Amino acid sequence: MKPRPASRHAMDRQWLPLNALRAFEAAGRLGSFTAAAASLTVAQSAVSRHVIALERFLGVPLFERRPGQLALTEAGRHLLPAVTRGFDRIDGALGEIIAERGTPRRMLRLALPPSFALQLAVPILRDFRAEHPELAIEIGTRVAGEGEGGIAVAYSEPKVSDAINDLLWMERLAVVCAPAAIVAGASSGAGASSVEGASSADAAPDLAALVARHDILHVRLGGRPHGHMWRAMARAAGRPDLAVDGGLVFDTAQLAVQYALAGDGLALVDPALFRDDLAAGRLVAPFETRLASGYGYYLVTAPEDLDEAVALFRSWLIRRFAGPARSEGEAEAAP
Repeated sequence: MKPRPASRHAMDRQWLPLNALRAFEAAGRLGSFTAAAASLTVAQSAVSRHVIALERFLGVPLFERRPGQLALTEAGRHLLPAVTRGFDRIDGALGEIIAERGTPRRMLRLALPPSFALQLAVPILRDFRAEHPELAIEIGTRVAGEGEGGIAVAYSEPKVSDAINDLLWMERLAVVCAPAAIVAGASSGAGASSVEGASSADAAPDLAALVARHDILHVRLGGRPHGHMWRAMARAAGRPDLAVDGGLVFDTAQLAVQYALAGDGLALVDPALFRDDLAAGRLVAPFETRLASGYGYYLVTAPEDLDEAVALFRSWLIRRFAGPARSEGEAEAAP
């Protein structure tokens, strides 16, 4: 292997140690030189020699070699996802050329959170396809940053990363339930608002009465303790005394709302995801309070994945969500 260039800006295709990178990627992904050798159908000694040559080329170790254990160093952890992504893209492009007999269509790979995908993807993609029928689109619900390159909608707190993060909207949570839950739990209460479509409209719902009669439905949120958002909503509604830690926990807002639609629970979700159910009266939001959760929906793109198809969809989706109107009189509180 030739010596590495003196500067990263001097890197040229002739310097790329492709065989060594293949050996490193397989070993790093599989965690074993033996498994890497089997996957590449070469001898284990060949994989080891390639990795050692790559480490000499870079001037840093990529693995910590311990008895019975192979662990990536910090440099190895930095390099592995870039190499894996590069090979995945090459493999994908080759596969498309073969499948399309040399005339592949432009492919947009899009990863979406499950609830976003189920509630909003169809109208968004239908409208986008009407304007850009030449694009083939592949949809998945994997987590942003996993799998093949492309573009993803991610549900997260604001953060700084190497990716391009475009805010679509910040989440504001509301208590939602089926109309039947309001009828069953209606009671007088200060500060409550009437619910359109409830048969007992003369008796405004009370949060404490609803909590006492129905299951509290939580959506699991990584990094936050159980019941965090419901306790914040109870405080924002002026009822910090309410016991809201019980009930059921779901992986997605979609599952929580499905349970609520049966009339048996109160879900705390973003109404923006369930506009159709609210507009049709299948779901109601009986209280005016909206909780700013600190989370939002972001369009996430790796700079190296910003090809023509991705750039086209990115600009289109940003325009679609530009300047979302907030309901008049909507109260807001931080968790």
